[in-house]
Amino acid sequence: MSLWDSLKSSFGSSGGGGGKIDVQARFERQRTAATGTMAHFFVAKDRKRDNQLVGVKLLDIEKVEMFEGRFKGLNKPSEGQIAMMMKHPLIAETYEIGTTEKGQPILVMEYVSGPSMQNIVVNKQEHHVQGKRLMLIRQMAEALAYVHAKGFIHRDICPRNFICMPETKGVKLIDFGLTVPATAPFMAPGNRTGTPLYMAPEIVRRRATDLRVDMFSFGVTCFCLIAFEHPWQAELVNGRAALNHDTQAPKNLIDLCPNVDPRLARAVMHALDPKVDSRTKTVDQFLQSIRSVESCFV
Repeated sequence: MSLWDSLKSSFGSSGGGGGKIDVQARFERQRTAATGTMAHFFVAKDRKRDNQLVGVKLLDIEKVEMFEGRFKGLNKPSEGQIAMMMKHPLIAETYEIGTTEKGQPILVMEYVSGPSMQNIVVNKQEHHVQGKRLMLIRQMAEALAYVHAKGFIHRDICPRNFICMPETKGVKLIDFGLTVPATAPFMAPGNRTGTPLYMAPEIVRRRATDLRVDMFSFGVTCFCLIAFEHPWQAELVNGRAALNHDTQAPKNLIDLCPNVDPRLARAVMHALDPKVDSRTKTVDQFLQSIRSVESCFV
């Protein structure tokens, strides 16, 4: 069986469908939400679900095949299979997986209508998060803790992959396209994937990895949410940006935001420590360290 046949088979073997989906007949497109490196995402009315608004993710066959080829022989679950396992109120639900009539893997998922955290951070939209940062940080941590408890490393924690609920009443984690099992074969050196600005040094240096790569990315995401500034980023935004993460000291959150609660600032800086052995080990440990914090700013 070829790699692509195996991939299609894995889509068909899990719950939530797995069969053919006629995109044109089933969905009434409302708008294109995003086109990424490995997928095309749009919002649509789902005629099968009483015209409920859903998110539809169409994966690029060649790019998915190239990514999955890194793990040939390891029986890696597909993105769709992993997404279907994630049943948590702070993770966007995947309703169904399958393939289109053209053979593309497709995911039908919950549509979260609030703003993207990426837009909030990049455009410094304070009105969306004023008085809500601590709540959002705790919810992001709880979502990530669940992924880890399910036995996976997300591998792409960044503001782009957190979507806020309407009126920023909460946040949901999305996108398991780079997610891998937290087992030795998938943590071996060499899997150099992720979003460079949020990538842990051990990834870019092709060293062994573990759950702490997500901890690093989470810490950088929290830093950006609080300060509307990146702890390292200067002019570089491409793949070389991650090379700065263990060659230059990060900015200090308390220096950028003197009124941030010192306990929260310490927790964030500890989470994004470039030295893996000095970094916060688990999300639960992070949550414990901010348990007594009542507000982001003092």
